Amino acid sequence: MNSLDDIWQRVLDKLGESLPSTALTTWFSDCRPIELGDRHFVLQTSTDFKRNIIRQRFEPTIRQTLSDLFACDMELVLLVGDEVADYKERHATDDALPEALAYTFDRFIVGQSNKLAHGAAVAVANNPGKAYNPLFIYGNSGLGKTHLLLAIGQAIRERDPGVKIVYVKGDDFINENVKAIRENTTEEFRQKYRHADLFLVDDIQFLAGLERTQVEFFHTYETLHQAGHQIVLTSDRPPMEHASMDDRLITRFESGLIVDIQPPDIETRMAIIRAKAQGRGLLLSDEVVAYIAEKITENIRQIEGVVNKLTALSQIDGPITTATVDRAIENVVRDGVYIPKPDVIITETGRYYDIDPAEIRGQRRSKTTSMARHVAMYLIRTLTGLSLEDIGREFDGRNHSTVITSIRKIEDLIKTDPAMAATIRDITSNINFQNDR
Repeated sequence: MNSLDDIWQRVLDKLGESLPSTALTTWFSDCRPIELGDRHFVLQTSTDFKRNIIRQRFEPTIRQTLSDLFACDMELVLLVGDEVADYKERHATDDALPEALAYTFDRFIVGQSNKLAHGAAVAVANNPGKAYNPLFIYGNSGLGKTHLLLAIGQAIRERDPGVKIVYVKGDDFINENVKAIRENTTEEFRQKYRHADLFLVDDIQFLAGLERTQVEFFHTYETLHQAGHQIVLTSDRPPMEHASMDDRLITRFESGLIVDIQPPDIETRMAIIRAKAQGRGLLLSDEVVAYIAEKITENIRQIEGVVNKLTALSQIDGPITTATVDRAIENVVRDGVYIPKPDVIITETGRYYDIDPAEIRGQRRSKTTSMARHVAMYLIRTLTGLSLEDIGREFDGRNHSTVITSIRKIEDLIKTDPAMAATIRDITSNINFQNDR
């Protein structure tokens, strides 16, 4: 149960035990979970009429289900339409931890593959600013980096409710910085980040190649670190492999503790499967647990996806067998390689070069824009296999000869220029990371 949608689905499953499907659709098809707080759950519906019906008929069941999930009394906040924006403005804080109740140390399954990272995270939570500062956690997607990051924040918040926690994803930091520069609100931006007691940054690799943003991040880092405030960072690779990252940042990252998370071994995978199944109220035999663990070896998110699918199938087919697992895996685990959409490739290329994707697609011919366009064409060709004509259509209808010239230019640069090879690796990593988030 790692997302608002997972939590809301559990509530709907409970409601479905006593409601016909038509009633469930009538009253809840357009409901959307908005926020999970320490003691409240915010839900949006479309009309006042529906809100009143939900309050009168279903609120006790919803609250009880939430309370059972989190072992504490939970309030239900029901919003309609535009009330969501007003609610978020009134309750906005810089230190909100996303869905923090789902990410705690006691819900993290420890094994040989993550034992060191878990121990370091606990040490930081118990002694922030002194144990390891910064703490740098790296590893592939779906292995628990974000879980540990948010568990640190949750543990510190429980001990000191007044602590100022700032959590941000690397790409969001970039977007906020660009917006602050554009709207001349850099002082407000700096006030938000440079006064944190605990600074949690997820997916720091997205800063690679963005010189202005890296300078801003460096000064934020220096301000916090010199004040003895705790910094925790996650990435898909260790600092030394960030070829397009400012050397000053690499040095700072390496001054703390660097720990990695590897794919879990089979015993840990089986423990994770049992924990996820128990959280969904799903009974699995030892044979089925072992079968899932043998089939899924790299990614915890895929395990969660399979368990979620099995929960749904159990309500239709009854007891889960290995044949049921095969059906679930077909819909969750793909045999092929992830094929990103051209939009994703162009967006991530634009982010890397700090250029609007529309400019990459368009006719502008500045040196930086042209290089970004060449890179985007090369990546679309290598990552998607689209034809030259189809690639040209993504760039204002350029002809196939223009596309092949761009591709060959990047191919030649990769062979002779280590910086270009590193750029392609960084952008490719960011593209693939979007698939796993």
